[in-house]
Amino acid sequence: MNHYLGIDIGTFESKGVIVDASGRVVASASKPHRMLVPQPGWAEHRPKQDWWGDFTTICRKLLADSGIAPSSIRAVGASAIGPCMLPVDEDGEALSNAVLYGVDTRAAKEIEELNAAIGPDRILERCGNALTSQSVGPKILWLKKNRPEVFRKAAKIVTSTTYLVQKLTGECVIDHYSAANFSPLYAVDEQRWSTELAPGIVDIERLPKIMWTTAVAGHVTARAARATGLARGTPVIAGTIDAAAEALSVGVVRKGDMMVMYGSTVFTIMLSKNRIEDARLWYAPWLFPGEHASMAGLATSGTLTHWFRDQAARDLAPDEAFARLAREAEASPPGANGLVMLPYFSGERTPIHDPDAKGMIFGLNLTHRRGDLYRALLEGIACGTNHIIETYRDVGHMPRSLLAVGGGTRNRVWSQAVSDISGMAQTVRRKTVGASYGDAFLAALGVGDVGKSDILKWNPEERRIKPDRKNRAVYGRRYKVFRQLYERNRDLMTELP
Repeated sequence: MNHYLGIDIGTFESKGVIVDASGRVVASASKPHRMLVPQPGWAEHRPKQDWWGDFTTICRKLLADSGIAPSSIRAVGASAIGPCMLPVDEDGEALSNAVLYGVDTRAAKEIEELNAAIGPDRILERCGNALTSQSVGPKILWLKKNRPEVFRKAAKIVTSTTYLVQKLTGECVIDHYSAANFSPLYAVDEQRWSTELAPGIVDIERLPKIMWTTAVAGHVTARAARATGLARGTPVIAGTIDAAAEALSVGVVRKGDMMVMYGSTVFTIMLSKNRIEDARLWYAPWLFPGEHASMAGLATSGTLTHWFRDQAARDLAPDEAFARLAREAEASPPGANGLVMLPYFSGERTPIHDPDAKGMIFGLNLTHRRGDLYRALLEGIACGTNHIIETYRDVGHMPRSLLAVGGGTRNRVWSQAVSDISGMAQTVRRKTVGASYGDAFLAALGVGDVGKSDILKWNPEERRIKPDRKNRAVYGRRYKVFRQLYERNRDLMTELP
């Protein structure tokens, strides 16, 4: 029987699966790693250890645990957090730590500089996206200005999945979905690299070759086979960003389907008939020719729950701490006994795109307990998620369905608050493995063994999270306060470092 291997590199953990031709998970494995924060506003990974090291370790464990012969792996798919910015040499070796996606806000000055030189409207029209902390172009410019010696040595500037595929195959490629995040270097209408708007950032020759996600980028080299245990010559697809693979894994295949990913950050992807052009949202060609995707994402979500655990429950083992906090949050009523939290602990991405936004806990008094604080934190993230959904309502593209995925779906307070505040039900699929499962499915697509709609057979619906009407009134009031807290304190936030 044919098998397919998928591995995803996340912000704090990497995961992998081997699945059979029916979509059954034969083996799974994971490996944790750290996100480095050298200074406020920066977020980095070590590619050799955190990306390739995790990939090879997980790959070997999957093969060992499954007992499957490497030759029976029909194709390999990889995904990773992104978009990231990484300079590499001629051999694809990293020349520095990788600068992570929108949670890294170091290029704020470069964004201002490019907007002033080009004009925000022109950038949005040409690239499909406004320049934000999610954009790779300004981060390349930051590298050029602040690490000129590294920039000069760089043969290519790549993202995370590109790095992995190059280590596997020797080919330096990127899919269109990822490339669209390199604004202002991607021309959205022509779907190609372009330096027309900003010729001074980097030459096109130093960027990866663009292809579609399921295209076979190359085959496992002898060197990669020794490192991973895979068979030499195994096809490897171009792959994509983790969120896109995760969206496909839960059945985002129809126009109006929206994935809500409960991960280190909340990230949403919605398929649309045409390009949605709005500076508050992100756009990319979807994984397949002729299809469109609109994205949004918060800056801190699961990351914030980790922070709270480490500060407020450090006396407990990590897993025990999360279980205890979840019980305490459930004991606190909807509305967290009058607390409202802004989750802007690393600025905020969509829809406000404000790197100076600050976290806030509002409404404290001497009766509040740890469970109230944790519930307020989860409800604050849920309010941020609803702000995204409201933005789609504003632009006339309300999602038709919400498909929830990620570890946060197991947190009843968090996931229920999203449905209660938005008024929308969420579908949870039977398999919530995540992006690595989507990678395996994309690999099967790439070699022609399945069709797109087969994911609905691979991963059927398990349950729905329905809005609780009795919570609507209290959350309606809290959400208004949530929005006003930011609007009324936005200017003050810039006064703090």
